[in-house]
Amino acid sequence: MFIGFLGLAGIVAVLGAWLVGIYNRLVKLKVRCQDGWASIDVQLKRRYDLIPNLVETVKGYAKHERETFEAVISARQAGIAAGNVQEQAQAENLISGALRQLFALSEAYPDLKANQNFTQLQEELSSTENKIAFARQHYNDTARQYNTRLESFPDNIVAGMFAFARRDFFEIELAEQRQAPQVKF
Repeated sequence: MFIGFLGLAGIVAVLGAWLVGIYNRLVKLKVRCQDGWASIDVQLKRRYDLIPNLVETVKGYAKHERETFEAVISARQAGIAAGNVQEQAQAENLISGALRQLFALSEAYPDLKANQNFTQLQEELSSTENKIAFARQHYNDTARQYNTRLESFPDNIVAGMFAFARRDFFEIELAEQRQAPQVKF
């Protein structure tokens, strides 16, 4: 009888350790998703900080391009105000389009293309865009791993018991925005 009790206690202990292992793995992936999102957020903040400087530089050369400036600033505000992954992705689509228009203005203003401040801001923004792309990829990879675990047996049972929620992917919605913008100077 005592041996049966020890055997049952051993099975319960192994099962408990197994469940704790699954739970900890899910928590680790959840934290990695949060870290991935924070990395995107840091790069987006850097981009948002660069945009007003870029707009002010262009304003000095293209005083009558008010609609373009307003579109860039409006898109930036939408990005700052975004509350979740889907809203952020939509805002980023707007920002990409607005920045594309802003850079297109340089074609009409040769002095702007030669402006050192504009060139430096453009390079910084380009570097930031690369960092954002890397951070998005990292986040999406982590979200994929996390979501796969949430749907895989037996992790899905533990995830359901502790209300782990799926993570949305950071996706581009419009097909034309999947292509790299071509800015010619």
